[in-house]
Amino acid sequence: MTRENMNILVVEDVAETRDGIEKLLKADGYFVGLARDEPDAIESAQRKRPDLILVSLAGLPGEVIIAARRIRERSEVGETVPVVVFCVEEVAEGDEIAIGHNVHLTRPDNFNQLRSLLTRLLYQIPIAA
Repeated sequence: MTRENMNILVVEDVAETRDGIEKLLKADGYFVGLARDEPDAIESAQRKRPDLILVSLAGLPGEVIIAARRIRERSEVGETVPVVVFCVEEVAEGDEIAIGHNVHLTRPDNFNQLRSLLTRLLYQIPIAA
């Protein structure tokens, strides 16, 4: 599957940030769906199944993780669709943490790091030892 066929759903409540992420991902050749909150994301994912869900919402980390999982569950896209919750303050800058059930937390220090994580998850590339 090529990047042009890959659909990333970006769930971000800040319009400027959402637009910036959309531009960067589209420049990389991805199709990008946009949502501003959980209900909007569920509706969007039901309309066009995403290959990955990228979530950055305001709120406590636990609440955002639960919302991200609910988006995937309620839109019925299945656990094979990776969920990436990013910019979680409790995660050290530059870290990536898999928390189970194909859910990942990250706080990238630049877009290239986020790009690398998304590529690994979309193409199921293992991390080099």
